[in-house]
Amino acid sequence: MRSLSRRFALLLVLTVVTAAVAAQSPQESIDRGTLDGRPVITLSNDKLSLALRAVGGSMVRLVMKDDSGQLNPFEGLGHFVCVDGFGPVSKEEEAARLPGHGEAHRVPWDVVASGKEDGTLTVQFSAALPLVHENFRRTLRLVDGESVIYIESELESLLAFDRPINWGEHATISGAFLEQGKTVTDMSATRAMTRSYESEAVDPPDHHNLADFKEFKWPMAPTVTGTLVDMRISPTIAPVMDQTTSLMDPSRPLAYVTALHPERKALLGYVFRREEYPWIQIWDSYPGGGRRSYRGMEFAVQPFDLPRRDVIQTNSMFDTPTYRWLPAQSKITSSFIMFYTRTPDGFSQVDDVRLERDAIAIEDRRNNKRITLKVSRSW
Repeated sequence: MRSLSRRFALLLVLTVVTAAVAAQSPQESIDRGTLDGRPVITLSNDKLSLALRAVGGSMVRLVMKDDSGQLNPFEGLGHFVCVDGFGPVSKEEEAARLPGHGEAHRVPWDVVASGKEDGTLTVQFSAALPLVHENFRRTLRLVDGESVIYIESELESLLAFDRPINWGEHATISGAFLEQGKTVTDMSATRAMTRSYESEAVDPPDHHNLADFKEFKWPMAPTVTGTLVDMRISPTIAPVMDQTTSLMDPSRPLAYVTALHPERKALLGYVFRREEYPWIQIWDSYPGGGRRSYRGMEFAVQPFDLPRRDVIQTNSMFDTPTYRWLPAQSKITSSFIMFYTRTPDGFSQVDDVRLERDAIAIEDRRNNKRITLKVSRSW
């Protein structure tokens, strides 16, 4: 009888422990699989499906559920976070094995919690950054009936001193979504600058179309021939590789950047706080010869992806800081909203994106068109 009681007690303890572990473990509200032979984690609602790399957290596949063609703007590089670091490393950092664009896009991302409640799917990721002694955490939320994804991030310092950090959201479009002469990029930009040839790695150097380190007003940028080119439209020439940076409008608390393929009636966009990401770098890479083209729409704390020393020594551009402070043993946060939606007939440009009380309003004023996307979360 005593032996039976002990067995019952042991079984009870095991049951309680198992239940406790199960309660703490992520729920099976996400799909795990592979894409291009590499592990991915897929989140979805009734409108969108988003796949992230299990290593590095890159968002590499975003499709609309009702799109029979499954048009994915994130083919290739996708959208990955560059933290702590946005650009090349110094020779000393390279010797210390610090990768370009920071550690976060190279280390495993652990799912620390996931679940769906009241129509909202929430997935929390965590990534340790041992070389820079930081922890990075990111939370994604999808709400049923909405064509938006809410993304919140947190960077924690494990060091006992304040430090300047480099942080960029490397949003990169490619594939069938990026078509030369057709795909259009719009943003809430004001002053802008072409990148200096010296700071770029272009081989051969005559693949530039834009002038060397010249200020301009978005979107009309100066070319090497002295003419102006509309940076909104993806270039029609190849091979070419150019970069510009644009300052987000200081009068707007919320900034935006969008990419539109008018013929395919597909629109990708981001809304973010201007104080967190005051700059957008456009990276145009069109190598030609059948090789993959890219356009980066990289919203960041700094104008260009440059080595850390260069960024800190620059200090500011257009009276705006080129880095962000991470206080000692503290955390800083940032957030943005990403949307992907169909556009109505005749919609050809984005003149404004506004976050209203319960909606994102997207306007094409020239054609008198408007898209309204439901948003249910305060931000």
